[in-house]
Amino acid sequence: MMYKRIIFDQVRDRLQSGKVILIIGPRRVGKTVLINELAKSAPTEYLLLNGEDMATADLLRYRSVANYRRLLGTVKLLFIDEAQKIENIGDIVKLMIDNIAGLTIVITGSSAFDLRNKFGEPLTGRKFSYYLFPLAQQEFSLYENLLDTKNTLEDKLLFGGYPEVWNLNDKDSRVNYLQELASDYLFKDILELENIRNSAKLKSLLRLLAYQVGKEVSNDELGRQIGLSRNTVEKYLDLLSKVYVIFKVEGFSRNLRKEVTKNHRWYFIDNGILNVLLSNFSPLSLRRDVGVLWENYIISERLKYLSYQRKLVRYYFWRTYDKQEIDWVEEDAGMLTGYEIKWSEQKVKAPVAWSRAYPDAGFRVIHRENYLDWIQ
Repeated sequence: MMYKRIIFDQVRDRLQSGKVILIIGPRRVGKTVLINELAKSAPTEYLLLNGEDMATADLLRYRSVANYRRLLGTVKLLFIDEAQKIENIGDIVKLMIDNIAGLTIVITGSSAFDLRNKFGEPLTGRKFSYYLFPLAQQEFSLYENLLDTKNTLEDKLLFGGYPEVWNLNDKDSRVNYLQELASDYLFKDILELENIRNSAKLKSLLRLLAYQVGKEVSNDELGRQIGLSRNTVEKYLDLLSKVYVIFKVEGFSRNLRKEVTKNHRWYFIDNGILNVLLSNFSPLSLRRDVGVLWENYIISERLKYLSYQRKLVRYYFWRTYDKQEIDWVEEDAGMLTGYEIKWSEQKVKAPVAWSRAYPDAGFRVIHRENYLDWIQ
């Protein structure tokens, strides 16, 4: 089954913009499928190239406007999949977009940090950027009714949202696929681009994070446990976040002395990868960490929602040294709202310290009965 992606219509509407459209995200989230579907719906003649094809690199290697005009002919819409594989792709795209009137270029790539480095300054004001994640509930909801959503919630908490997982019908196939994905393939961009020859330390670091989801993490402590310096830990965490394996949530404070901001919390973009690292795909009825799985799922879904809706919202966690805390805090146009994530519906009041420090802030509990309104 092919799921329609939230950003499909957004990107399609810009196919005659005369700019570069950059689609980035983790490996195997469906970028190639998306770009092929966009090409099929193209409003004009197009050319589709694959950056992993050596012939494509040969076509683009000679950097001259005349060469690119010959390549494109009357085509005004160029698609390049896996563009980061092409040497000097940033300069190539800049030359094309600056000198060929009416040309729109759509690019996909999995190495987010590499693409940003290549396409950052040269294309300022010339590009639109979109992020593609594993399937979001917004996308599942295009094919599910409420009963379906309720019945598949456990599978989403266990197996995550990688598209291929949902084309596999049994648990063993899904687990095997996720295990293969979480092997060196998941780290391929980092291993290739940073000359890291052994991914064992990366995996050890991720396993430690998997057991600390929703908790503050000390980089010094992580380093001591796996035998890495603090600087190396910080580098690895940065790389893992740039290839969309994990994402960081910082502590919120307005300089109140009791608020904790030194350490960060880390979450996984996908619950399936989290469970591979925990080596646990047991049913929720047998899990002691259901609250952790739920928190990771809900927060990652909220991240997808904010990205796909292109909302400029800052997000944090909040905690005081006397252990009053809020799982998720959003700052939107100067307004604060705190969210507590609970697996079961229950009445929870905002922490006293929060209410006193931020009397105008909102507070809400997100649970299984109301979460859909928050993530789609």
